[in-house]
Amino acid sequence: MAITTAASRLGTSALSDAPKVELRPNYTKDDVETVIRAVYRQVLGNDYLMKSERLTSSESLLRDGSLTVREFVRAVAKSELYKTKFFYNSFQTRAIELNYKHLLGRAIYDESEVVHHLDLYQNEGYDADIDSYIDSVEYQESFGDNIVPYYRAFEFQRGQRSVGFTRMFRLYRGYANSDTSQIEGNNSRLAAEVGTNSATAVVGPSGGNEGWAYRPSAQNVTPSSGFGGAAAYGKEGRLLRVEVSGIRTGGYPSVRRSSKAFIVPVEDWLPQMQKIHRLGGKIASITPI
Repeated sequence: MAITTAASRLGTSALSDAPKVELRPNYTKDDVETVIRAVYRQVLGNDYLMKSERLTSSESLLRDGSLTVREFVRAVAKSELYKTKFFYNSFQTRAIELNYKHLLGRAIYDESEVVHHLDLYQNEGYDADIDSYIDSVEYQESFGDNIVPYYRAFEFQRGQRSVGFTRMFRLYRGYANSDTSQIEGNNSRLAAEVGTNSATAVVGPSGGNEGWAYRPSAQNVTPSSGFGGAAAYGKEGRLLRVEVSGIRTGGYPSVRRSSKAFIVPVEDWLPQMQKIHRLGGKIASITPI
């Protein structure tokens, strides 16, 4: 069943019919491997995982029945791998909103949740803070011991708030997106609206139709130039606004990068996309003008 009638525009189609991943009694080898992959995908925010980074000891304990799925989730969330990806290099509010997304499958509801976890971390440490998510009544009622956490904010469930639906789209940027590669970087997505107890309009993830998915970069650049010098309409009379993050510009070392927006005639789009990729850029949005 579709999450919403606008699932294709919202980028949630891939989640609509996906079954919950659960490790049931008398599971097979394939079953446990499916669970392991699902846990890594969910808890690590769909980030790429190298073989050398896998938690082989915890995986073995899960395979032989010494760990439940919940305890395997706990092991991943407490690992140095998780800290490196989401804790050490992120603002505190960003780390908290990612914990909610990865471990409880929802967005932050109000400022008291942020304050609670800030206080818990300061007084009891990182492990105690992670335990507070996984040992919560909310986690137990939603996932129990054997279901892999999932983005339940896209479905109506008891105890959820409507603001969680719109805010989830500030955290979820598409099925193929990674939490470490979003154009907004390590900045918090929800701090402003949680602090003001408000909710912004839903902006679909990358790949939305007709530029509807546009989300500005952290630099918030605006289109001021076109490839080739001027933003002429071209032969077809149509233009695209293309925002690019991380493009290398001439005269600067490769570690010095900037975000830019360009105006590109439709018929020139393919060669310009190739040029962007050669310069190391990531295409953030494409909007018809």
